[in-house]
Amino acid sequence: MPTITIREALNQALREELARDESVFLMGEEVAAYQGAYKVTKGLLEEFGDKRVIDTPITELGFAGLGVGAAMAGLRPIVEFMTFNFSILATDQIINSAAKMLYMSGGQFKIPIVFRGPGGSAFQVSSQHSQAIESWYAYFPGLKVVMPSTPADAKGLLKSAIRDDDPVIFIEQERMYGNKGEVPDDPDYLVPLGVADVKRPGKDVTIVARSLMVPVALKAADQLEKQGVSCEVIDPRTIRPLDIDTIVESVKKTNRVVVAEESHPFCGVNAEISAQIMEYAFDYLDAPVKRVSGADAPMPYAKNLENLAVPNLEKIVAAVREVTYSD
Repeated sequence: MPTITIREALNQALREELARDESVFLMGEEVAAYQGAYKVTKGLLEEFGDKRVIDTPITELGFAGLGVGAAMAGLRPIVEFMTFNFSILATDQIINSAAKMLYMSGGQFKIPIVFRGPGGSAFQVSSQHSQAIESWYAYFPGLKVVMPSTPADAKGLLKSAIRDDDPVIFIEQERMYGNKGEVPDDPDYLVPLGVADVKRPGKDVTIVARSLMVPVALKAADQLEKQGVSCEVIDPRTIRPLDIDTIVESVKKTNRVVVAEESHPFCGVNAEISAQIMEYAFDYLDAPVKRVSGADAPMPYAKNLENLAVPNLEKIVAAVREVTYSD
């Protein structure tokens, strides 16, 4: 299997799905002539033309609504937001139209649409451009929420999202576009939505991490292994639907859990995962579930403060040592 970046893996997925299904089209800010703000859509305009790869004005609410209407009419739009921070402007269409249309139409309208783009913390772009808002979208029934952490997952999950008949929020971590990994070049390669992945097996403690926190958790697990602590690292990959069964099975084996995210702690995905672990695996816990989250404050601009706001290896290691009583 070739080794490519997450950026290239996403580009492969888009190219393959545009070629496979003529009802698929892509639109968003600078996706065509500029080839994407992060070059994820590089070469697609040249290959598929301006009817399939469409530059939009800077009107998130407008082109999100256009996408919902196109999905209602039988097409499969992929709507790119230059950053998911800008999707906040389109939430009326995403939540009140896309998420609810199947239910409110009594099943008459499917909404096969993907809203994708970078999210989470970037590098010194301050508060309005460094928000991890996946828990916000996961709150609403009707939306699926996906967050890949590897190139292979990015490709397989995006292809599954494009083929799905429900609206999918697909958040790519902005810092991770250059991360490399092996990716199958099979055009039929898919990663199913709603299935977690055990990124590293272990027996002493379960670390549930997603997106940016997955490589950090794996590095923490390497360090802890040298100290005699075996960590199992689980990546949910899909926030909604959440594969709680895989997490619970791990907890039954390890009896201890750390959940890691870069989002704010209050009402975050970590809080939901922690609550479900308490519901379904309480009798197996030998220590309280420990959460590692981003700072409960707007993201600072200064680099030293930004580093303090985003969870790191040391914080995950400290959390694992706390739940294993090995401080």
